[in-house]
Amino acid sequence: MAVLERSDLEASPLADLHAIADQLGLDGFRRLRKEALIDAILGEPGGADLPAPASEDEDGPERAEAAQRPRRRRPTRSRRPAADGGDSDERAAPEPAPRDSRRRPASEDVAEGRVASGVVEVLGNGSAFLRVQPPEPSDEDVYISAAQVRRCELVSGDEVTGPVRTPRRSERYPSLVRVDTINGASADTVSDGARYDDLPVDYPSERLALGSKDPTLEAIEWLTPLGRGSRAVIVGGRHAGKTETLRKLFDALSGREDLEVSVVLTGARPEEIGQWREGPVQPVAALSLATSADTQDQAVERAVEAARRLAARGGNALVLIDNLDGLHPHAARKALAAARNLHDGGSLTVIAAATSPLGGETTVIALDAALTSTGRQPILDLVNSGTLKPELLVGEDGAAAITKARAEALEAAS
Repeated sequence: MAVLERSDLEASPLADLHAIADQLGLDGFRRLRKEALIDAILGEPGGADLPAPASEDEDGPERAEAAQRPRRRRPTRSRRPAADGGDSDERAAPEPAPRDSRRRPASEDVAEGRVASGVVEVLGNGSAFLRVQPPEPSDEDVYISAAQVRRCELVSGDEVTGPVRTPRRSERYPSLVRVDTINGASADTVSDGARYDDLPVDYPSERLALGSKDPTLEAIEWLTPLGRGSRAVIVGGRHAGKTETLRKLFDALSGREDLEVSVVLTGARPEEIGQWREGPVQPVAALSLATSADTQDQAVERAVEAARRLAARGGNALVLIDNLDGLHPHAARKALAAARNLHDGGSLTVIAAATSPLGGETTVIALDAALTSTGRQPILDLVNSGTLKPELLVGEDGAAAITKARAEALEAAS
């Protein structure tokens, strides 16, 4: 595996650091502050003398599994995951294990030399499961921590092998100790590749054909064309039709074998969340308008990070975000900036709804609320819309036609 870098560890949440420490067999790591824990993981002075833990590990696969199940709440009792994967009442803290049972090397946790192989399914919280009987879940599946997912740049569909440790007392699933191979190649070879941000980038040059008879989508396809790697924002005031247009774009672009589509709902209306969940593709995150900006930032970052890993492997990813208004400005710009057309490689396209452009877009799709409210089509505000270097997507004649149409729209508006 690639060497752990302090900067990567400092950027990781505490839960992921706990997962790494657990894999390394460090005892008492839950009692450490973050800096001391990082020192311990790196084997640096200051992190070697670890205090004994108050109880055995209760994080990991059970928490990841619980995140995928509907939550049941009781008004007066807190709940924690039980050993069988269900819920149990937490009336008292569990008794600590005998001290001599805590200080054992990590190798003793390996399940009798078991090596697991299967297909990765990345979850919405950044962790994953190794499905040993894909695509269906089974009791033999193996938990993969979010830290390993990021470190090895795993994406759903990767075929992975690696040794497994037995479940701890509060866990239902075994955990992957390390990733040995990814799609038949050494994990070291895969993870040591060039960083996504360092890969050469081209302007979008392969148009995303929509093939829709909807008047607004037809106008978007030829007057504000989208391509693989586009950074596109659908903008407009209240009730301009941003969400509906994004939904129509999803319908036009989903279901393609050469395009991995994911949807993130942030600050959405409850009714909209329900409509998306009834569709063929489940959102990787569905957060209502009551959700905090920090939570929305994290949901979008996880979805974009997974898409970045796919693009770096040569795949084509599309992330649809509805919408960016509830995110912190830096997080919104970071999500949009991740889109790019990699030279001789894959692509990541981001199409997001927002009240106004953020800056740095390759395509702005502006909608006219007046047209929307009166039922006229298309609802595209061509004067305030546009695509950088449209000739790369629709040719010189197509670009000339766009210029002419914009001039006519501007003249009509004046």
